[in-house]
Amino acid sequence: MKKITDYRKTLGVDKTADLKELKSVYRNLMKDCHPDKIQDNEEAKLAAELRSKDIIEAYHFLVSIAPETLESSLEEYTNTITNSNIADFEYKSQVLKVMFLDGSAYQYFEVPKNIYVKLVNADSPGRFARRHIFSSFPYRNLSKVD
Repeated sequence: MKKITDYRKTLGVDKTADLKELKSVYRNLMKDCHPDKIQDNEEAKLAAELRSKDIIEAYHFLVSIAPETLESSLEEYTNTITNSNIADFEYKSQVLKVMFLDGSAYQYFEVPKNIYVKLVNADSPGRFARRHIFSSFPYRNLSKVD
């Protein structure tokens, strides 16, 4: 997905980056471009603020989809997708947001439009999603993000 790739480029990491590496890269980048380091040049300070916001956003996103993060909440995720019905879902730019009746919400990335169309037309969207979406696409828990 373009968003994931862009965030990895922002931090300069690859797909294999673990949480420890993400944290280290994040801290080093923030040391280098923190806006408080720039005192006399207002334009450079604004540029540093924008760069630091991009770095923070990329870091938080990549941490939310990191295998270690997903593994730590696997039991909760499995319980939700197995026992809770889908309350609603939204689709935009290959990102599927699924809200469950238990109050949790997850975002699934790189979902092709044809899969979304099949979900919409399925007799049982929950069953279709369990078979074709929940274990097939990168995801993150939105309730922890929001």
